[in-house]
This record gives sequence, C-alpha cells and structure tokens, in this order.
Amino acid sequence: MAAGIDMKEHFSKKIERALGKAGKKGMTQRELIKSCHVLKKDKQEFNEEVTALKQEGRLVIIKDRLVLSRLLGAYPAAVTRLNRTFGFARRISDEQEVFIPGKYLKGALVGDTVLVRPAKHPRGDSPEGEVMEVLRQGESQFTGMILREEGKLCILPDSFARFPIALIKGENGAYKEGDKVLAKIVRRGESHRDHRAKVLSAYGDAQNAAACAQALLDAEGIHQDFPEEVLAQAEEARKRGIKDGETARRLDLRPEIIFTIDSAESKDLDDAVSLRKLGDVYQLGVHIADVSHYVRAGSALDKEAFERGTSIYYADQVIPMLPKELSNGICSLNPGEDRLTFSALITLDQNGRMLDFDFQKSVINSRVKGVYKEINQILAGEADDAVKGKYAGLTETIFLMKELADKLIQNRKNRGAPEIETHESKIILQDGVAVDILPRERGESEEIIEVFMLLANEAAATLATTQGLPFVYRIHEDPSMEKIDDLRQTMAALGIDSKGLTDGKNPRELADILLKVKGTPLFEIVNRAVLRSMAKAKYSTMPVGHYGLVLKNYAHFTSPIRRYPDLAIHRILSDFLANKDAEKSHRRYDKFTERAATQSTQTEIAAVKIERDCEDFYKAEYMKPLVGEEFEGTITSVTPHGFYVELPNTVEGLVKIEELPEGEYIYDGMMALICPVSGKRFRVGDPVRVTCIKANVNLGQVDFALA
Repeated sequence: MAAGIDMKEHFSKKIERALGKAGKKGMTQRELIKSCHVLKKDKQEFNEEVTALKQEGRLVIIKDRLVLSRLLGAYPAAVTRLNRTFGFARRISDEQEVFIPGKYLKGALVGDTVLVRPAKHPRGDSPEGEVMEVLRQGESQFTGMILREEGKLCILPDSFARFPIALIKGENGAYKEGDKVLAKIVRRGESHRDHRAKVLSAYGDAQNAAACAQALLDAEGIHQDFPEEVLAQAEEARKRGIKDGETARRLDLRPEIIFTIDSAESKDLDDAVSLRKLGDVYQLGVHIADVSHYVRAGSALDKEAFERGTSIYYADQVIPMLPKELSNGICSLNPGEDRLTFSALITLDQNGRMLDFDFQKSVINSRVKGVYKEINQILAGEADDAVKGKYAGLTETIFLMKELADKLIQNRKNRGAPEIETHESKIILQDGVAVDILPRERGESEEIIEVFMLLANEAAATLATTQGLPFVYRIHEDPSMEKIDDLRQTMAALGIDSKGLTDGKNPRELADILLKVKGTPLFEIVNRAVLRSMAKAKYSTMPVGHYGLVLKNYAHFTSPIRRYPDLAIHRILSDFLANKDAEKSHRRYDKFTERAATQSTQTEIAAVKIERDCEDFYKAEYMKPLVGEEFEGTITSVTPHGFYVELPNTVEGLVKIEELPEGEYIYDGMMALICPVSGKRFRVGDPVRVTCIKANVNLGQVDFALA
C-alpha cells in the first residue's frame, strides 16, 4: 500500500513539473508520458493519476492538450445557486462567491463541483467566472411546471433555466399541463437546454400555494413524517409522563404564579414566566420545557432532531423538529398540567440590571395559556369580562412584568443596540387558500416575552463562559468594513452626515444613525441600509458576543422544542449542574458542540429560505384575484432592471423598468433609477401607487406597474 501511495505522489510531482514547464500551451497525453519517462509497466497507473488530477480540477483538457488549471487561473468551485440567467459558485479554497453568467455555466446545476476560470470580460468589480467543465455532478433535483410545447409535455424549471427541459422518452406520469412537479435531470447535456428530465412527484395545480410549498419541501429534502423508531420513542415518552419520584428531585414551583404567553395558535409551548418583587429586587423566573430529559443523547429521537435542526413554520403549517407527542404533548407547558422544566431564576436590581442567576431543574404547573392579544388588552385597559375572568389573580403579575420589561428595553437602548424595524407577515387561510395578508403586529406582551427570553439566554451563556464549558453560542459578528463603506456611501447620497460612523465596531454608531432619521421620510431607506450592513447571526463554539444586542455573552436556551442548539446546551448544562466538572464536560461535549453549531447554522439558513419562499407562494396566491386593482406602496429596493414595491400588508412586487414612463433610466448603483432627460427619479422610500398586473404563484412572484 505504501509503495502505491509513493508511486502516485511520484507521478503527481512529475506531471506538475512537466506541465509547469509547458505553460499554457500544455501537452498531449502522449507527450506527457514521454516527458515523464514513464515505463510501459507503469503506464496504466500513470494514466490513472492523470485522470485523478483532472477530476480534482488540477488539470484541464483544452483542444486535446493537458494544461495545469492554475496556469489559467482556474479553480474548483461548488455551484450554490442558480437563477434563470446566471448562477453563483463558491470557490473551494477560500469560499469566495463567484458570479457566473448563464451562457458560461455549461449546464452546471446546484450541487455540482465545477472548474471555473476568471471571466475574460467581467462586468463589475465582484469576482466573475466561466465554467470550464463539470468535475462532479450533484443530485440534480429541481421543481418546475409542466408545459406543452409542439404537442409534447416538458418542464419549465423554477430556477435554473428560462426554457423548458424535455422529458426522457417514455416518460408519462400522473401529471398534466399546468401541474407543479419535482423532477430530476437523468441525462446531462453541454447546456441546460440539452438536459433531459424525469418527473419524480406531481402536486397538482402550480397556481396553488400549498402545492408549490409541498414541492419545495420535497426538493429541499424536508421530511414531514418521522421514522417509526422515532415515533415509538416519542410515544413511549408520552406514556411514561413524569416518573414517580422525579418531582421530588426537582425544585417544586407548582405553587408559584407561572404561565405561558404565546400566540393563540401555538401548540408547542416551551417557555413560561414568573415574576415577584421583593423590596427593590425583581425575581424573574424563565421556565423552559426540559426536553433533554426526554430526548436522550444518541437516541433515534436525538439523531432526528439533530438532522432537522429546527422546526419550520409557514402559513398555518409547522414541520416540527420533534414529534407532536413531545412538542405538543409531554414537553408542551400546557395549562393545569405538571411539567418538567429547566428554570433560569434571575435576580435584578430596581433598574433591571442582572445581579445574579441560578439554573435549576424544576417542575411547574402553568396557571393559564396566556395569549398575546388578550394580555395586550389587559395592559391597555381594554379587556372584556371574559378576558378578565381568564386572567383572574394574574393581573398584578402582568403589570409587574410590563414594569420590568420597560426597564430591560431601556437598558438595551442605553447599551446602544440599533433599533432596526422589520416587517413580518401573517397569512390568513380559508380552506387552505390565502384570503388575506396582514402585517404581524408586535404589542407590549410580545416585547415582554422577548426581553425575558433574551435575559435567560444571556444568563445561560454567562454561566458557560464563567465556568469554561463547551457550548453552542449564538453569535453576531461585527459588520465588515466593506459593508460599512457601503452604508457610508448611502448616507452621503442621502445628504446625511456620516462623521459619526467610523469602523462600525461600535453598535451605538448605527443606533445613532437610525435615531437621527427616525420619523423622517429617509428612515425606511436608512433602516434597510443598516440592516444590510449587518453580518448574519450564526452558531459557534466561541463566545464572540452578539453585536446587534450589544451583549458579551449570548446563546439560545429558551426554545428546545423547536431549535436543536437550545436542546444541545440544555444537555450540557444539565450534565454540569449534576457533576460540576468542566473538564469532564469538555471530554464529553467538545466534538458534539462543533457538530451542533455547524449543523444548527446550516439548518437555520435552509429553514429561513424555505419559510420565505413558501410565504411568497401564498402572497402571490392572495394577489392573483386582485390583478388589475390599484394599491399604495413604498419602494423598498432598486435594481438595474426595475424596483420593488412593498404594500402596507407586506406583499412585495416588482415594477420592471419597461413598465416605467418612457425614457432611458440609469441605476445609480445604490437606491435610485433616474431618467437624465426627464429628471424622473424612483428612489428607495418613495411612495408610489401601483397596479397589480401579474401574480405567478408557481414562482412566488408579483408584478406591478405604476398606476
């Protein structure tokens, strides 16, 4: 074996040397064999090494001549996403993203490993390339819509091509023209047009949002059903309930005033709260479902939860991380039922500053399923008799919670946390079809729960850092200088003084920018620019802190029913509280935390995209009957090909440049389309009146024209 490896390395070095001398001219395979003085008995092994180097992307064939890829500036990359006219690949060596025009993709699909060389005539400053060849093929699944062309059924892909893909001969499944399908490329061509596909699943009408959502889930490999072994373990846990003697080993908080606060639709209630005030000191309890008690490390349940990483929510659907026997059953903090919890008991001074904390395994019995809307009515003095009756005995605690939450919110402002506004949607369905889209409102009770959960998360991370535990932190890194420069340019274009914006390391600088334009027409533009300047939050084993919250220590502790990182740190903290041995924790959990952080970040990114795409299907479905109607909206972003307008209900649509008043429009590179002749300008933040001219549910796209 060792000799074989030595010979392989020997040939590799000789090939590199010979082709290095040949330069970009390269050599034929016969010339290379001669140059390397390969013996007849070694010729097969030599040729195998040449093939291996080609598959690795180190060699490329140009007109029957072998050339070292590096001499052409070429490099291996993974295709990460495709649009109908372009794609992106991530360079293997440094993960830099490279733009690839559609005509230079050579039929590459997401998941393929390709050899890319720099574009001969790049159109911008960002890296741009051309695919030389596909080194390794990926899975090749895609969603699309069945069309009929020249009497034959074919598939129009949703993403990677603007033209239909032909079906393989003999393909004749249970689908018809206009259906949404999941398909697979089964025969590759030199371009996307030359590929041939086979339908794997059909979902019905492509103008039905539910059908499109289901196709997307299948394409992304999201399984709604659980394996039998997982379901069996969940059912066993449900039946077992709380074992005799388990409550005696825990802090008994059942006599305390503890209750959940969530949306009316929520069934997976994983957090409850309690609060008392003794003199000038607040004693806050954040009680989280003790999921790790039921989901043991290495079990089928645990492995499935790890693979899923997170629950996925869209419209009225949820794809849970854990089976409903746990998520809606024994782990859900349902009112009037004893439940095992992991409690963060936090002591705060009269100004809402954390003095101390203690984490304890506990048992609670929630007094009521609190509902955001109802508690907001109580706080506003607008509750009717039914609501007052439901919360009898809890009202004093609710107002005390509001008192503490106000102080915590003020503390966050005092730390300099940027107050960025985001627009979330609530989709109203009737018989599974979107009949209304509403902006999701955040009232005082939503803010109460948010700041209490943030505090518990901070306490959990602080415990881990002070004790030196292996952990999964929720981190948010500083913005890059490139992003800060972009923000500075945006401010300059708006006439806003940017002297206070240095390197962006201090979040207060961004908070001050937002305060400066609060209540002005510029706020929407600046709010989005600041949001774009931010790094993406992720999970890590290193406690680098949370930039957006201005917290040194932060983790996700409060949602173990629906997020794996929370379950992971519950397991670590439970073990440490039982043994008080940090070294043992490292031996047991170091590798686990690395895997959990990576997997949790990846599954979260995937879930966010799926939720957004599904939401777009339902928004287009809602707008379809409204084609021809006029709406007031606001320009939210501008591109060279048009601008996007958001309606007050959060539906967003594109006004294409060809739909604008006559004239030639120039994109300023940041926020506006301008016609030099007429002086007409369309800028982010401008109010516009638009007509809905098209709603394509299949693609989740809405098109507007100026009214």
